[in-house]
Amino acid sequence: MTLQDTVERISRKLESKGITSDPQIIEAKLKRYINEFSVPLTEAERSVMNEFARDYGIDNVISGPSETKKITDLKAGDWATIEGKVVSLSGSNHPSIAQSGIIADETGPIKFVIWVKGPQKRVELDKYYCIESAIVDEYKGALSLKMHSGTTIVPVENDISYIPSFTQIQELKPGVHSVKVKLVQEWEVNHDRMLQTGLIADESGPIKFVIWKEAGAEPLKPDIVYGIYYATVDEYNERLSINISGCMITPLNEEFSPITSRDTTVEGVIVQVSTGSGLVKRCPVEGCKRVLSRQNYCPVHEYQPDFVYDLRIKGWLDDGIKAYDLLVKRKGVEAFTGITLDAAKETAETSPLGMDELYYQIKEKMLGRYVTCTGFLIEGRMVTEQCHPISLKTGDKALMLVELQEGKE
Repeated sequence: MTLQDTVERISRKLESKGITSDPQIIEAKLKRYINEFSVPLTEAERSVMNEFARDYGIDNVISGPSETKKITDLKAGDWATIEGKVVSLSGSNHPSIAQSGIIADETGPIKFVIWVKGPQKRVELDKYYCIESAIVDEYKGALSLKMHSGTTIVPVENDISYIPSFTQIQELKPGVHSVKVKLVQEWEVNHDRMLQTGLIADESGPIKFVIWKEAGAEPLKPDIVYGIYYATVDEYNERLSINISGCMITPLNEEFSPITSRDTTVEGVIVQVSTGSGLVKRCPVEGCKRVLSRQNYCPVHEYQPDFVYDLRIKGWLDDGIKAYDLLVKRKGVEAFTGITLDAAKETAETSPLGMDELYYQIKEKMLGRYVTCTGFLIEGRMVTEQCHPISLKTGDKALMLVELQEGKE
C-alpha cells in the first residue's frame, strides 16, 4: 500500500459521510505522522481519520482498532493502544499540557500526558479507558504515554481491581513504582513549595523522597510502615529520588527493620560552618521536629511557643577531592565542642547576642579543623553523630598547607 493509496481511501471514506476533502491536506497530515513521529503508514491513517472524525463530529469512519498492548510490553517509540485505570491525576504545570497522571493495568503503571492540542476528551480518576494511538516516549530511562491530536480516549466498562506489587528500593529504576517503607530521616525543606523531604527506607536500603505542598498532602511520621502506591522515581546525576506527592499513602499494620545507614568514614577539613548551626528550636508536634524560625514559626504547624531546644552543626567537609554537605547531630556537637545542651541554653539566655553567641563559639572551635566523621552518607550529604578532630603529623600539615596554597592560585 502506497501513500497515495491511503490518501485516496481516506478521501472516499470522508465523501461517504458528505465531507469534501483536499487530498493535499490529507497527504500533509499523513506525512507529519510518518516523518515527525516515525509511525507506520497504517497507524498514520488511523490517526488522520481520528482527527477528521473529531473535527467533523462523525463516526464509523475509523479503521479497526490496533492491537491492545499490556503496559509492561510497551517500548519507546511505540504507537500503542492500551486499556487501563487512571490511578493518579494531577493538574497542569505547563500551558501546553491539559492533564497528566498515571494509568495502570494488571501488569503495571505508566505516566501519561494529554496535550492541550491533543484529544478533547479528558479522563477522570479511578475510571477505565481505552487509549488508542498514543506515542510511547522515554525520558531519563522512564517511559510515558503522550496523547496527541490523533489519539482517541474511550471510556470502557471494567470492574477489575489492580493490586500493585511493591518494589524493593534497591531494585528501583526511573518510572512509576509502589514501595513499602518507613521514614528514617527528615531534612530541612529548602523550597517554599516543599512540604517534607528526607529519607525513606525498606529492608534493602534508603532513598531520598520529597512531598510537595498540595491539597490533602500530609507529612510522613516515624515508626509507621507505609504502603506508597504509584510514586514517581526520577534520576538526577546518576542518583535516584522518589516523588510521593499525590500518591495513595496508606499506613500498614506491619513491622520491619529498615536499613537506615551504611556507616561511611570521611576525613577532611571543615571549610564552612553555616548559619543555622548551634542552638536551634524545634517544633514539638509529634513526628515533626522541624527547625523553627526566630519567631518560633513552623512551616507546617505555624506558631509554636512550647518549642524544644536542640544542638546541631551545618557546614561543609572537604576531603581534598570532594566537598560533603555536613550535618552533625547533638551528640556529635557535644563531643566535639564540649558544649552541652544545658550550657548552650544558659549561654543563649544570658549572652547579649543570644543564640548567635553559640554559633560564633562553635564556628571558632570547628572551622578549619581536620576531622574524621563516621555516619550515613547519601547523595553527598554526611549525617553523623561521630565527628572527632585529628592531630596531623608534621608531614601531613605541610602537605595540607601546600594543597591549600595551590587551591588559592
